[in-house]
Amino acid sequence: MDWDKLKTFHAAAQAGSLTKAATMLGISQSAVSRQIAALEDDLGVTLFHRHARGLIPTEPGNILYEASSDIATKAALAEAQVHDARDEPSGDLKVTAPTAMGAMWLAPRLTDFNRSYPGIRIRLMLDDHELDLAGLEAEVGIRPWASTQNDLVQRKLMSVQQHLYASHAYLDKYGEPQSAEDLDHHPIIHYGPPQLAPIPGLDWAAKVGRTDEQGPRPAVIEINTIYGVARTVQAGMGIAGLPDYVARENPELRQVLPELRGPDFDIYFVYPSELRGSRRIVAFRDFLIDQARIWQT
Repeated sequence: MDWDKLKTFHAAAQAGSLTKAATMLGISQSAVSRQIAALEDDLGVTLFHRHARGLIPTEPGNILYEASSDIATKAALAEAQVHDARDEPSGDLKVTAPTAMGAMWLAPRLTDFNRSYPGIRIRLMLDDHELDLAGLEAEVGIRPWASTQNDLVQRKLMSVQQHLYASHAYLDKYGEPQSAEDLDHHPIIHYGPPQLAPIPGLDWAAKVGRTDEQGPRPAVIEINTIYGVARTVQAGMGIAGLPDYVARENPELRQVLPELRGPDFDIYFVYPSELRGSRRIVAFRDFLIDQARIWQT
C-alpha cells in the first residue's frame, strides 16, 4: 500500500474533514481528496461516507484506520528522531495551542525563537480541542490544563490571572464601573456555554458581586472561544473577564476594577515521553520558559 495515500487517509479519518487533514499535512484540500480517491480505487472499497458535516469512516475505513494508527505513530516518531540526530536543532516542530493563547501570546513571540533557531520550522496548530500528543498529532502542546496521561511529560510554564476588560471606546461612551455591583448596569460578555469551557470559571464576570439568590447576570452575548470574547470586547460591545495573556498587551483594551480577579489557572508545556531529550523540544521549552518569566515580571 502506498504510504503517502495511507498517511493522507489516516489524517482525514483522524480530523474528520478534508480541510483539517490538509492543514495537518500541509497540502491542499484537493490533494487530500485525490489521494483518498486513489486509495479507494486501489482497494476497491469506499473508505468514507461524505456529507456536509465532514467525513465518517465506513466499516472498511474503520478497519484501515485502526491498522494505520500504529504505523503513523511510529513513522512520526522516526521522523522526529531523525531531526533530533542532527548537530543543530532543525526540522519541523508541530505545536498545538488554544486559539486565543496561540494567536495573542505565543505567535508574536515566535519571531525571536526563529532568530535563535532558524533551522526549526514551527507548525502552529491553533485548536481549542485537545490534540493527541501520544499519537503524535502534534509534538508539543501548550495547554491551560494539566495532562492526566502517564505517557506525556509536562512542565508548568506560568500561572495566569483573569481580570475585567473593556475597550477605551466603550468606557469613554458609557463610563467605568466603580464597584462589582455597577456591573449590573453594563453589558457582560462571556464564554458560553460555561460547562464546555476548557478552563473552569470563564463566566466569572457574570457572577462577581451577585448573591446566589440573584443568580448570574445575563450575558449580552455568549461566545464559545476566548478569542471571540476578546474581539467582541475590543469592538466595544461590553465588559468581559479575560485571561491577562489575551488582553494585557492589547493597547485597545483597558482593565477595569483591577481589584477583582477571576480564578487563576496554570499553563503547561506538554510533549510525548518518547521525545524526552529532543533538541527541538528542549530548545522550544527553554525559550518559552524564559518568555513566560519575562511576561510575569
